[in-house]
Amino acid sequence: MKVGIRPLVVGNWKMHGLRLSLERIQKIVEGIRRNSCCIDVAICPPATLIYESSRLCKTSSVIIGAQDCHIAEYGPYTGDISANMLADCGANFVILGHSERRIGHREDSYVVQSKVKSACNAGLYPIVCIGETDEEYRSGRTFEVLQKQLDCSLPSEFKSSVPVIAYEPIWAIGTGRVPAVVDLEKIHSFVRRILLDRFPEEGQKMRILYGGSVDVANAEDFSLIENIDGLLVGGASLQHELFLKIVEIVERVYVDSCLEDTSL
Repeated sequence: MKVGIRPLVVGNWKMHGLRLSLERIQKIVEGIRRNSCCIDVAICPPATLIYESSRLCKTSSVIIGAQDCHIAEYGPYTGDISANMLADCGANFVILGHSERRIGHREDSYVVQSKVKSACNAGLYPIVCIGETDEEYRSGRTFEVLQKQLDCSLPSEFKSSVPVIAYEPIWAIGTGRVPAVVDLEKIHSFVRRILLDRFPEEGQKMRILYGGSVDVANAEDFSLIENIDGLLVGGASLQHELFLKIVEIVERVYVDSCLEDTSL
């Protein structure tokens, strides 16, 4: 965890949740309020729950986000939702470039970049996902793949909303497999260097999250890595007790790192 960057923990609900699930949001809000949380916490529910979720979080520090947006501001795009519409519903973040979109909807990095621009123009903070396949990982192409995704997914400048980056190896999503700590240290340092090269001013403060089979058992190990500034949580975010525990772990690591820094 990098001192000076406020961590962010994001829960990605994917295609889970009906109106009854708003009770989970309420319990997360209550848990965060009760513990006076000093990190940023966001939930990205299905689009159908964004408005009501944002109302529940109105007096809370919990942030509501979306899971995707369309490139265009409006137009003849049946079934799609624009970034402006999401912002109008109360969203602040939007996940873009998730592997399930890149693969399942054939969205390449240039499409992702267009969505990032649209999100920024609407005042949303993009969470830009990058990650390699199992085959790319095994063949030693991780850095090559991430370099290309970052180069093509991010616009050349940010006028307002600075994106968050989420490294989420495709082979780790929902599989229980996670990269070794030493590999994550190298990968996240590599991502930081790319960001600093392209964005000397913003790159130092851009948050880099890790996602992929995040749970209570490994959250601390991930959070102790210098250039991991938070976590993108999938399945575990659907259970408010587990999600709050992960938030608590990340917060504890952050507080300890700040205390250690001030004592030097």
